[in-house]
Amino acid sequence: MKLLQRSLVARIVASLLAISAMALISIVVTMAVAGGSRGDAAALNVAGSLRMNTYQIVAALQRYERTPSWEQQAEIRVLMQRFEERLEKPELIAAIPISEAHELRKQYRLVLMRWHNELAPEVAQTLTSQYVRVDQLNRALDGLVNDIDRMVNQLEQNTEAKIRLLSALQILFLGLTAVIVAIALYDIRHNLVAPLRHLMVLAREAARRNFTHRTRLDGSDELAMLGRTFDTMAEELGASYAELEARVKRKTQELERNSQVMQVLHDESRSLYGGGNDLCASAAPMLRQVEKLLEIGPIRLSLNDPHGDRQIPILATHAARRPDYCRDHDCHACLIDNRPIHLRETEGGECLLLPVSVGEVLLGTLEVWYPKEQPLSDSVRRLLNALADQLATAVYLQRRIEEEQQVSLMNERTIIARELHDSLAQSLSYLKMQVARLERMQAKDAPKEMQAAVFDELRTGLNSAYRQLRELLTTFRLKLEGPGLQSALQQTTAEFSERMGAPVELRYDVPPHLLNPNEEIHVLQIARESLSNIHKHAEAHWAAVTVAFLNARIVLRIEDDGIGLAHDDSPPMHYGLIIMRDRAHTLGGELRLTNRAQGGTCVEVIFTPQTARLIARQHAVATPLHEQGN
Repeated sequence: MKLLQRSLVARIVASLLAISAMALISIVVTMAVAGGSRGDAAALNVAGSLRMNTYQIVAALQRYERTPSWEQQAEIRVLMQRFEERLEKPELIAAIPISEAHELRKQYRLVLMRWHNELAPEVAQTLTSQYVRVDQLNRALDGLVNDIDRMVNQLEQNTEAKIRLLSALQILFLGLTAVIVAIALYDIRHNLVAPLRHLMVLAREAARRNFTHRTRLDGSDELAMLGRTFDTMAEELGASYAELEARVKRKTQELERNSQVMQVLHDESRSLYGGGNDLCASAAPMLRQVEKLLEIGPIRLSLNDPHGDRQIPILATHAARRPDYCRDHDCHACLIDNRPIHLRETEGGECLLLPVSVGEVLLGTLEVWYPKEQPLSDSVRRLLNALADQLATAVYLQRRIEEEQQVSLMNERTIIARELHDSLAQSLSYLKMQVARLERMQAKDAPKEMQAAVFDELRTGLNSAYRQLRELLTTFRLKLEGPGLQSALQQTTAEFSERMGAPVELRYDVPPHLLNPNEEIHVLQIARESLSNIHKHAEAHWAAVTVAFLNARIVLRIEDDGIGLAHDDSPPMHYGLIIMRDRAHTLGGELRLTNRAQGGTCVEVIFTPQTARLIARQHAVATPLHEQGN
């Protein structure tokens, strides 16, 4: 019973079992009643034939009385035997109840008595005496027929009683089934349909993110327990959803703040990387914006001394005094707040120390102070790491730029010194030797003709030195006015095109930053010397300068359509060609001077640039190391 109270499924199963039991019992009872009424129709037929048989016997007696014969007598005996057989036929006896107290059994006994005691003796007497006693026979016949009629009526009533019993039982079982179905439907409506409707409403409201609806189901069955569980779940979901909304809101605000910080880092990166070594002007505004957005601070940047073992404070967003190495005392970027770093320390703030480094090179440290009650999240720490990396990149690039500027300055000085030594210094040394020779000749009173020859050589040397000086000045002036070899060659070809009064073409196809400054100077000087020779000696109407990068080598070619060389195999050896050959050897190449098939000359220098040699050397070193590693 407790199970039925606690379980809706058990009640539904019990209702189905009860309905099934009612149907089964109704079928069994119907089959039993139908089985009990199976012989009633045959019994009625037999009882009805008894009445007809009686009339047949009386009619045969009357015929026997008119015309007695053995045939009529035999017919009467056959009819009597048939009546007795029908009276004791199993179909009739089976329809009569066994109980002696039953009216139908009594009526059957009465019919037997009528037949054996009245009608049968009267028929036997008639057959013996051949005289029919009509009055006695009619009385016996009427009594027997009446008794048979009453027996037939009782048989019919008995059959009708069985049918009524069957109908009553069917109505009873139908009523019981209807009651069980009504109880089951009531239980399903109130304990299944209504709770399911409440659960559906709860599910629909939960799908609409409304977790305030409750089923409030009473009882101890499955749906009631499910409803209470759903109520608890809705309450927990409501709390979780509210918490998630709060977290999403906080995360959204944090993401927006982080996006603003990233935007500040991006916007200020240009001024940071292009602001020179003035970090106060480039980095301090960015740090103050980051402080304001992240609600942290102050922030202090210190850099390591590259020549010592100490840290130098560079800037602080809020400080009590300016840094010791501040170079602009009109700047007050660090002094705009009255909450310096040491106050934050005394207030119990926390300090995040971030390395300002590039690779394994530690450039300095970045101190970030923040309230102890507001710890930094992982996203804020990543942003601060990005800020430290950005500052490290800016400081590293600035140092690299300064180093490159110093190296470039030293390279320029080295190139100028080498050019002066290779050209003007050698000419001056030659002139010094000629002056010493002239002094010895004058001391020995040498003839004036010999001294005149020395004077001619001095004059030629001075002219050559002056020309070389002009070429050097022109070369370095071109270098300073337009950076790169291509710009210098464009100015050179334009210059000689104007001096020659003929077009000078330039074909330049070299990747940028392939040649170092020394190689650029040598290529430019060879080109200028070749164009100068064309201007002086070739009588050309067209010239071309080609600089190309083919098969990892630089090809420099200067062509003209002038008179060409007298002998292709043995070009003239003069001072300009000697300097050009020396420059080609310095580049690691060789100068070739030939006549063109179309007329004129062709000066060609092919060499491998220093960058390609370094790459080849690095590859040659890396290959054995790779083989050893394998």
